[in-house]
Amino acid sequence: MPNSVSELEKLRAELAATKAELAQARAVVSTSEAMIAGLKLEIALLKREQYGHSSERTSRLIDQLELQLEELVTDAAEDAARAEKTTKVAAFARKKPVRKPFPEHLPRERVVIEAPTTCTCCGSDRIVKMGEDITETLEVVPRQWKVIQTVREKFTCRACEKISQPPAPFHPIPRGWAGPSLLAMIIYEKYGQHQPLNRQAERYAREGVELSLSTLADQVGAVAELLKPLHDLIEAHVREATRLHGDDTTVPLLARGGTKTARLWTYVRDDRPFGGAAPPAVIFRFSRDRSGEHPTEHLTGWKGILQADAYAGYNDLYLGDRKPGPVLPALCWSHARRKFFELADVEGNIRKGKDAKEISPIAFEAVKRIDVLFEIERDMNGQDPAARLAARQVRSASLVEDLERWLRAERALLSKHAKVAKAIDYLLSPNHWPAFTRFLSDGRICLSNNAAERSLRGVALGRKSWLFAGSERGGKRAAFMYSLIGTAKLNDIDPQSWLADVIARISDLPVSRLPELLPWQWKSMQKTNVKAA
Repeated sequence: MPNSVSELEKLRAELAATKAELAQARAVVSTSEAMIAGLKLEIALLKREQYGHSSERTSRLIDQLELQLEELVTDAAEDAARAEKTTKVAAFARKKPVRKPFPEHLPRERVVIEAPTTCTCCGSDRIVKMGEDITETLEVVPRQWKVIQTVREKFTCRACEKISQPPAPFHPIPRGWAGPSLLAMIIYEKYGQHQPLNRQAERYAREGVELSLSTLADQVGAVAELLKPLHDLIEAHVREATRLHGDDTTVPLLARGGTKTARLWTYVRDDRPFGGAAPPAVIFRFSRDRSGEHPTEHLTGWKGILQADAYAGYNDLYLGDRKPGPVLPALCWSHARRKFFELADVEGNIRKGKDAKEISPIAFEAVKRIDVLFEIERDMNGQDPAARLAARQVRSASLVEDLERWLRAERALLSKHAKVAKAIDYLLSPNHWPAFTRFLSDGRICLSNNAAERSLRGVALGRKSWLFAGSERGGKRAAFMYSLIGTAKLNDIDPQSWLADVIARISDLPVSRLPELLPWQWKSMQKTNVKAA
């Protein structure tokens, strides 16, 4: 019997040791997998830094690698914690990510652990403080709702019996009940975070504050009217540009029997690529369809260079008899490259079940040649127009001539039904080629229209949340708010903080001082106030 007990204890000990070893081995494997994923991501990022954003596949790959790394690091942390629980032996050394210091602007709350009054070794009370170690832990305080009660005391005069009382507190919205910060949060969550009002109302209710959908909608409409003067200033600033980026995207619009496809148009002013001093800004417009009359109406009275795709709806802007003058088109090389890339993407075609033999050598070579042009552009980004133009004449002009000559020679050998022939025709069309090569004669022009496409990314993400615009007026209101939020983001400021301050101040400011609330001026004043403090 004693032998049986001792053998049982021995088996239990061996089982515990085996479990501990297994847990440690699993943790080591998880950590190794996370390290490999991290290295793959780092390699992908370095490749993108070296070769640029020209590859559509690169962006998808990086997104996938980031998600994979997130999951593997989480697995590794979970397995390491389990290994430390399973065994009393010191855990293996796992390389932990280097954490950046917490931002200096965050408030610090000191929690001092009570120090011993006697020596823990000999018990003597002759101890003296020699320093301290600080461990910082980032914490967040859950959102706290509060009601501000503004008390206005009444006084009556014993002599004349007249009642005296201070004026009522100011509300951004007439007969309003919400403070500026709450209004900014509602607006930004709806249009910046794409959270419809019904979802916001549900979340607020769970937090103990009942706000109906109609109540929130009233506030959104009132804030839109309040901010209209500021929106007009941003639009005027955009229209002062001599070069704009233009693009559009689909927006589902609720209609009888279902939804119809409406459009959201964007016009971006961003002079930073050619060293311009004007701050960036964006204006959105909404329309029920993609008729060419819409961009014509949007840019009425404007004259300059429009960087866009080859959409025929812009053609009326390019007419010679247009007043105040024709708009000059500058087409996007990213669009042209994409048509070739789709025929040269080996992995993409294999994923679609196509034979690798279907890859076009002509398309592959065209992508390589166009990528060289983008690489040259990255080297001169931010330089003034004269320097950019001079560099293009030296480095890019001959490459473009060679590309045209080569494409025309290859096109002559192709059937009109060949897929790559269509990509070549898009680029070399007599109506397109002068607009593609206009960047060789003007240093302000960019090689791509990515600025406009970036401005529409949020809309593409938002469609999955809000599904459709409820009405044409709702679509126009969304375009209005996107203009404000998009301009704030272009100027690297927090849209919600900016909106809160604007809502609080805009009614008290005279018209002459409204420019103070424009995002770039607001940002400058904030920096000045921080320095003064």
